[in-house]
Amino acid sequence: QVQLVESGGGLVQAGGSLRLSCGASTHTASIYAMGWFRQAPGKEREFVASIRGSNAITNYADSVKGRFTISRDSAQNTLYLQMTNLKPEDTAVYYCAAKRTGFTWNDGYWGQGTQVTVSS
Repeated sequence: QVQLVESGGGLVQAGGSLRLSCGASTHTASIYAMGWFRQAPGKEREFVASIRGSNAITNYADSVKGRFTISRDSAQNTLYLQMTNLKPEDTAVYYCAAKRTGFTWNDGYWGQGTQVTVSS
């Protein structure tokens, strides 16, 4: 069982930056892929970014490429999402997730979410 706790959300003006953090209850680097998802009001949850546990290869949604950076501190069991040049359409609840290789994200572990609000 892996427990994930997000932090770092808040209210920011368009063009600003935020860094989200996700603390994991166990060592995850070599076992799990980790990722960030978001869900805006009235919309489906969508993928934002992920990082593989084995080789740290990253993947991003087209909507955030060049603005968001996912990273992990394996020693601290912490996942980060650095968000820059934020836009009002980035407003959502952001969720941290972890999964084992070969499993889907839906079969993985999820945090409780942190709210990000970008004002225009």
